[in-house]
Amino acid sequence: MSVRGSPGLLTDQYELTMVSAALRDGTAERPCVFEAFGRRLPNGRRYGVVAGTGRLMELIARFTFDPDEIAYLVDRGIVDRATGDWLADYKFTGDIDGYAEGELFFPGSPILTVSGTFAECVVLETLILSVLNHDSAIAAAAARMVTAARGRPIIEMGSRRTHEEAAVASARAAYLAGFASTSNLAAGLRYGVPTAGTAAHAFTLLHDDETTAFASQVAALGTETTLLVDTYDIAQGIRNAVAVAGPTLRAIRIDSGDLSVLAHQSRQLLDELGAPDVKIIVSGDLDEYAIAALAAEPVDAYGAGTAVVVGSGAPTAGLVYKLVEVAGRPVVKRSENKATVGGRKTVVRRHKPTGTATEEIVCSQGAPEAQPNDRLLQRAYVVGGKIAESPTLDESREHLRQNLVSIPWEGLKLSAGDPAIPVTFVTA
Repeated sequence: MSVRGSPGLLTDQYELTMVSAALRDGTAERPCVFEAFGRRLPNGRRYGVVAGTGRLMELIARFTFDPDEIAYLVDRGIVDRATGDWLADYKFTGDIDGYAEGELFFPGSPILTVSGTFAECVVLETLILSVLNHDSAIAAAAARMVTAARGRPIIEMGSRRTHEEAAVASARAAYLAGFASTSNLAAGLRYGVPTAGTAAHAFTLLHDDETTAFASQVAALGTETTLLVDTYDIAQGIRNAVAVAGPTLRAIRIDSGDLSVLAHQSRQLLDELGAPDVKIIVSGDLDEYAIAALAAEPVDAYGAGTAVVVGSGAPTAGLVYKLVEVAGRPVVKRSENKATVGGRKTVVRRHKPTGTATEEIVCSQGAPEAQPNDRLLQRAYVVGGKIAESPTLDESREHLRQNLVSIPWEGLKLSAGDPAIPVTFVTA
């Protein structure tokens, strides 16, 4: 955020220099339509996940420029005084439609459509792409991890591996994707994401011995806590944990070593110690592939950090924001490998009677001919500059869960392959 809390300067300079030039030549007020979409999915991915629109609407609602910011822009010659005056009165008055949070998207899916004057729409470009590219990348990676976990809960714990505000956004996106909780308290306060966390190795090292550390933790938190048992020797750590907390201890956590072997050994030892109900949580640089490799092991929950907040190898969703219509006239960019499809789009997803998705139909300049089991994908986010009511984060989380159930099973594979469903472009 800028100093005063407005996201207005979270933008690229050329957005404002374009506004300045358009104000001079009289084109700033032309009615335009912009679309955010991805030309392709990241390598190895079969679907994308729309995430961040809830955060984006909060930011657009307070997207303004305060006097200090305008003075900075004018004093440095970034914009002229006339543009500064225009920015002083800026408030988005147009419409925004798009895919719901938790919706799947594919190459060419127009996940956000922004309508208004050229100037008021173009100035939002960087903010829109910054939020959607980050959050959608995190949500897609997290969704793959949730699929790999096969119903076992995952704790998001990547705050120490990214920018402090990105950590909050990542926790929100991971929860949207199906993670059970986060270690990030700001995400808990702002978005209601369940939080989790107990102790790190430093707490054990602080004390004279492991038993004393465990006893202190149990005294403070009760037996519904998780004891980290791999600071020294894991087998002895498990014995110490059970000796201190007894068989009602909630869980132990293992954060290093060969997790497959250690999970088996730990389960066997816990059972031998009369603690069959103590759960095993594993963590330590887990991504979707590592989680999938542990599917057959006696693991009850996972902690995932770095791989989540960096999109597990795809830190951006690769979305772009392009002008597709001016004054009701479709416009097309023809650059090699970067061509666009002109005109405002209407999108439906086709399904079999069983509910399995089969195809996405993107219709330019009209609506596709309706067929049974079609589902319209776009909804209103902003109408005449006013933010429309949106689903809650939990509702969006459920929406994504249902979407993942609806795609063909091949689309959930972690291996590289074609998008889960094809996208077909038609003209009404």
